[in-house]
Amino acid sequence: MRTTEGAPELVVGLGLRPGTSADRIVAVVRKVLGFNEISCLATIDRRAGEPGLVSAAAELGVPIRTYSAAELAEVPVPNPDSRTVAAVGTASVAEAAAILAAAGGTLVVPKRTVHGVVIAAAQRNPAAPERHRT
Repeated sequence: MRTTEGAPELVVGLGLRPGTSADRIVAVVRKVLGFNEISCLATIDRRAGEPGLVSAAAELGVPIRTYSAAELAEVPVPNPDSRTVAAVGTASVAEAAAILAAAGGTLVVPKRTVHGVVIAAAQRNPAAPERHRT
């Protein structure tokens, strides 16, 4: 996925509804991040088997990292949402998943909703080991 030599590697956090298509997910990633190199897609564990997410990851050539609601809830985020707490038990999916998968890296794209997909991105902390569940 590298298009710019030396560009930072990004981790993409996603919040999505069941049934979201791979085409929509890839389109949102490209709209928000262009063709920057990404290392993985990260989300809540209950979305791990979503066909659209699995296909989008395959198309982008990256793994999926998933986290429980409890793990996500431990991550301080700039944009918590009470509706997300009510729906999935954590105040953040996209931002928290991006930060966790980036090993505590820096959030460089705060969450935004595009075509019904919540997306955030973090730059990986190169000094920390990758923390993930697959």
